[in-house]
Amino acid sequence: MAGSIELVGKIGSMALIRREDNDIDYNIFSRLGAELKPGVIWVSSGAIEIGRLDYIKRTGRELEGDKEEVKTDYAAQGQTILMENYRRFIHPEYSVRQLLVEHTHFNSRQTREYVKNTLIRCAEQGAVPIVNYNDPVSFEEHRKMELSQLRDKAEGVVECVDNDETAAVIARLVEAKTLLILTSADGIYADPKDPSTLVGEVTAGDGEEMERRIRALQEHCVGASRAGANGAKAKLEYILPCAKAGTTVIIGSPKYRISQLLGGDVPCTRFYIK
Repeated sequence: MAGSIELVGKIGSMALIRREDNDIDYNIFSRLGAELKPGVIWVSSGAIEIGRLDYIKRTGRELEGDKEEVKTDYAAQGQTILMENYRRFIHPEYSVRQLLVEHTHFNSRQTREYVKNTLIRCAEQGAVPIVNYNDPVSFEEHRKMELSQLRDKAEGVVECVDNDETAAVIARLVEAKTLLILTSADGIYADPKDPSTLVGEVTAGDGEEMERRIRALQEHCVGASRAGANGAKAKLEYILPCAKAGTTVIIGSPKYRISQLLGGDVPCTRFYIK
């Protein structure tokens, strides 16, 4: 049953990397692995960047050529390393399963239900699913064409290229109690240039009030953590349907433990309906 999913969480690529060393941050994997358990669905970016770093480490150079082909090749190389590290650090009594998803899986009622049931079975069978977008087989021009065709036929089309959106879509799909988005900041700021303006809580009496509060907060959001990334405004757009539906949403930093963020023991931004 959907109620078996306590948490859907997401971590971004750069949170898994020690930038100063151009290497994987094994401490992050260790900290996550200690807390991931059945009943948690974990959406993880990182395959492309980890694949890139691994290729450079082995060859001393970066790949050259078509941008899309290079991304595909890095992602295919990085996926194995990403999963190897989750398996290494998640408690051995739990199974670890990989799900590679694409936008088509969420824009079809039949495949959406299939993904939902697969994820819920993980909780029932003592497994931790690690979800990522299927970059190795995703060709941008083809994807844009498919999405355009879908939008001609229906509203609310899911893209899922950004894993913030993927996590939010999955949280709604399985009716998770909590959605946790780990990002480079401690949360959402009223003034992005002033860390003292961290918004600790966004509460509302119902879904409509929650939407009004999130829309107001979006007006202050600009910028992104890295080139090509979506910033706080996009994150708020993705989490809006979850927050409106009553899922508690937490946006916080991966420097803290999951349990600290869920417990409200560290700085973060929490959205919930009272």
